[in-house]
Amino acid sequence: MKWQGRRGSGKIEDRRRAGGARSAGGIGGIGAVVVLLIGWYFGVDVSQFVNLDGAGQGSAQSAELTPADERAAEFVSVTLADTEDVWTDIFRHQLGQVYNAPTLVLFKGQTQSACGGASAATGPFYCPPEKKAFLDTAFFTTLEDRLGAGGDFAAAYVVAHEIAHHVQNELGILGQANQIRARSSEAESNAISVRIELQADCFSGIWARAAQQKFNSLEQGDIAEAMNAAAQIGDDTLQRNAGQRVQPHTFTHGTSAQRQRWFARGFETGNLSDCDTFGATRL
Repeated sequence: MKWQGRRGSGKIEDRRRAGGARSAGGIGGIGAVVVLLIGWYFGVDVSQFVNLDGAGQGSAQSAELTPADERAAEFVSVTLADTEDVWTDIFRHQLGQVYNAPTLVLFKGQTQSACGGASAATGPFYCPPEKKAFLDTAFFTTLEDRLGAGGDFAAAYVVAHEIAHHVQNELGILGQANQIRARSSEAESNAISVRIELQADCFSGIWARAAQQKFNSLEQGDIAEAMNAAAQIGDDTLQRNAGQRVQPHTFTHGTSAQRQRWFARGFETGNLSDCDTFGATRL
């Protein structure tokens, strides 16, 4: 992925340095936070980090930053700027609407959000009440070393996926889906969650297509990196790698094949209307 020397985003909230932490603020929740299933890989129940009342507030722990941390932060800033430009165009041309970009919080170790505590074990996530995405830059090392999904564009896919949840939030999709989930059984709630996540994968594919058209930023092998990342964080693959029996009724993000299929669909078509996972009869 060609990203060096390009515009970075002005909507980065850096909580990694001493004195740079900010209060996350107690904001009322609107539903379950959408969190990547990375916690399964570490044997962590990520539900403990979700505060539906939005009472969590506080500051990040300071930690020493390495050159790798700084490079990752610069990369995230450029990728976030790309999402801002791409989604502004898509909202204008496909929807006739104005896109309001989210803030991305960088932290190292742990921090707090209106959706509860966040740590490296929770993986990147989007918090709807704050309209913020949260990311520990050390996660990219986890993605490559422990999950076997290395490469710049694999990391870009992760960022794009979380921003896709913000797109869902802006369109009212996320709030409606989570309201239904709150009234549903566990199995039904999980099934809705899968459709939320697969739509975010499809939106990520749309972003990748538009980024290539707008910035010519993709290099040979980049889409393969994104597809591999989608495969490595599929529910079935994560369960197998954690030494667990595959249990489809517990899936919340979709299988590896489903995640790859919906990312590819978005990349191939570039149309929001083609990402209707909620109306799809086959995921």
